[in-house]
Amino acid sequence: MRNSQIEDLLPLSPLQHGFLFHALYDQEVQDSYVVQMVFALDGALDAAALQAAAQALLRRHASLRAAFVHHKIKEPVQVIQREVELPWREVELGGLPADERAAVLARAIADDQQQRFELTRAPLLRFVLVRESATRHYLLFTSHHILLDGWSSPILLQELFALYRNGADVQALPRVTPYRDYMRWLTSRDAAAARTAWRDAFAGFEEPSRIAPATTAPAVPDTVRIDLPDALAQALTRLTRGLGVTLNTVVQAAWGLLLGRLTHRRDVAFGTTVSGRPPELAGVEQMVGLFINTLPLRLQWRPEESVRELLLRLQHEQSALLDHQHLGLTEIQRLAGHGELFDTLVV
Repeated sequence: MRNSQIEDLLPLSPLQHGFLFHALYDQEVQDSYVVQMVFALDGALDAAALQAAAQALLRRHASLRAAFVHHKIKEPVQVIQREVELPWREVELGGLPADERAAVLARAIADDQQQRFELTRAPLLRFVLVRESATRHYLLFTSHHILLDGWSSPILLQELFALYRNGADVQALPRVTPYRDYMRWLTSRDAAAARTAWRDAFAGFEEPSRIAPATTAPAVPDTVRIDLPDALAQALTRLTRGLGVTLNTVVQAAWGLLLGRLTHRRDVAFGTTVSGRPPELAGVEQMVGLFINTLPLRLQWRPEESVRELLLRLQHEQSALLDHQHLGLTEIQRLAGHGELFDTLVV
């Protein structure tokens, strides 16, 4: 890559380091961090205008033009390129018999999901537009998680359709707060204070909380869905309001108690995912990039402690760590004295 094509060089966030490691480690299987969304679009559609809108997103957001370079350098970096070509493909189903279209669509979606990204080549996203008829299309938007978090995705999609409506005029949209501002904030944090806080939080923690056999074999993720009854959801809402705690705290406490029963321990740890968007950074709520971080949560419980006392204590303990959520998981686990603290995560 010639220097004239490079717009910026940025460090990686803690979780980006983790995603990069997993992408390099499990290169022979489906990448678990390839994220795909599929949208059904009804009505007349201008495919060229939609493609132009998607290309405009790349011009607007420098973070979408990042490649992750790691070879022959001391630390991995994000290389922000000035211009990148939008990966865009169109699939035509209109000429197929009606009974074949669903199968071809399902195969196109599955094939796209399984296609890995080369993290050293930007952009780490792609679009596939499937045309079933003049008034029915499917848009496949696929990206690597190292590029975007769940908060960013709806922002990006809102802008995509705004650009589709306005003729890809990026000047008509609000100013972008650059991802570089977040990286500057990240590197300005008090790392020493964060290390002390996490070391204190896990002082005396004796052993990791694992409920599955350790394995290094790669695996394809699967999903089991269980819907909670409305009555239970309403009861949980009443409980949180009455105690002045968040629903997140209740779910974390419930999992911690179950984890304690499964491991026969009263001091357990599991993972959590935090948004990582600092409220003091202007414009952070509309920024596009990867801000989330995976962190350990320690729950110590005592049989004589009431549910109310447990929930209030847990929320207080987690609030005390809010200013230190920028530290990487690997370093926190090292500070806790263990190579791996948990094998479950609650979001």
